[in-house]
Amino acid sequence: MHDPAFCGDGEDLLPPGHRVGGWTVTGLIGEGGWATVYAARRSGTNEVTDTAAVTDADGSVALKVLPTAGLAPRQARSVAEAARREVELARTAPHPRLVPLLDTLTLTAPEHPALDGAIVLVMERAQCTLRELLAGGVDEDRGGRIVAGICEGLAHLHRSGWVHTDLKPENVLIGRDGEVRLSDFGLAIELTGTHGHCAPMGTPDYLPPERWKEPLGEQGVKIRTTADIWALGIVIHEVFAAGVPPFPGATPTARSAAAQQYAEGRAALRLASDVPPFWRELAADCLAPTHAARAPHTAESLLARIRDHRSGRRPRRGRRPRLRAALLALVAAATAAGSAAALWPRSEPPGHPGRIRVFNAERSCQDRADRDPGCSLGLAVDPLRPYTAGNVVPTRVWHGDTLDADCQLATGLPIVDEEDRASTLWYRVHLPDTATAWLPAVRTKDRPTLLDCP
Repeated sequence: MHDPAFCGDGEDLLPPGHRVGGWTVTGLIGEGGWATVYAARRSGTNEVTDTAAVTDADGSVALKVLPTAGLAPRQARSVAEAARREVELARTAPHPRLVPLLDTLTLTAPEHPALDGAIVLVMERAQCTLRELLAGGVDEDRGGRIVAGICEGLAHLHRSGWVHTDLKPENVLIGRDGEVRLSDFGLAIELTGTHGHCAPMGTPDYLPPERWKEPLGEQGVKIRTTADIWALGIVIHEVFAAGVPPFPGATPTARSAAAQQYAEGRAALRLASDVPPFWRELAADCLAPTHAARAPHTAESLLARIRDHRSGRRPRRGRRPRLRAALLALVAAATAAGSAAALWPRSEPPGHPGRIRVFNAERSCQDRADRDPGCSLGLAVDPLRPYTAGNVVPTRVWHGDTLDADCQLATGLPIVDEEDRASTLWYRVHLPDTATAWLPAVRTKDRPTLLDCP
């Protein structure tokens, strides 16, 4: 399945029998935008012994060849940086659910100028990709094992401070042992605090809606672990819907537009009826329309739900996702951290109506006066329901807006801010075109003392 016949003899393809370090090419596995992957076997004179445990009995491996010849300097640097990330991640965060990197070397192939000097990553060889497996269909049991394996890999990546950024069935390998291996970390980003930055690249079908509106700064666009969770939701749907994506459209551009319409509340999320109920719910949580609404659904918490489901245990109430540095942006988190009174001092006598000023923690939005849609904030319809697009009033607010608040609810859905402070406090506010709406306390620095809402 993963061994198409070697069909090229041009100078950009290595023929069977070509030696690459201690390995001999046996055929072509596949080609991508930046790399070509070959099947190879340990050469008879190969003295490498520490990789034997992760190769086939016949010594088979996969050679990922990243050419640099003929590229512009900037492109060559991008290729070298992608290779560096793969090596760094393999060195610092090895795991059974990540494809192991066995060796790195530089290709010497003067007879193939396009490949001479290419960077070569020697990796464990897989049986097939998840995309290839889905072409034949999988039953619910195997699909569940695959999704659990993906979650295991993502949970490890996120704990280690990395975001994959390009999760898709082509980058999920099925090993010769039938187990999942996440692969292709050339676009992986290491987090620095609450987030990382990456170039505006990726596979459109798997990019979260916020990526299309994220401001492009000097370091690139902001990336968080919730980007992987969105992609996981797409993959879950594809696993149980025979490869069909959840958003309609004949092209990636059309499907991306459909995803953005959903995220903006202009279209409903319609998952295929083929997807079993548990997996529909899991996919829907992963596909929450905003980073904030997606953040409670960490890879660890999703994996715990999957294990409970597969073991027949009832979901454990009170299981709460960890508050991680990678998820510190304002989120609707399913974690209770006490009342807001312990976090912020009260400033007005009890019972007095309050005027509160909206606060947006995104610094790039604080000095803007153009009321850019990307900097707008939503007000909830019901503070006891998940803070998602379906629970947001039509009216948006921006940093610095002043709202009238008439009462407070101290036991609403917990919300976590960028500094890892959690609060269950919400204020009921009045808007010109809406009877009432709710603002989470982490979206204002003001702390009026109001009567409890009835």
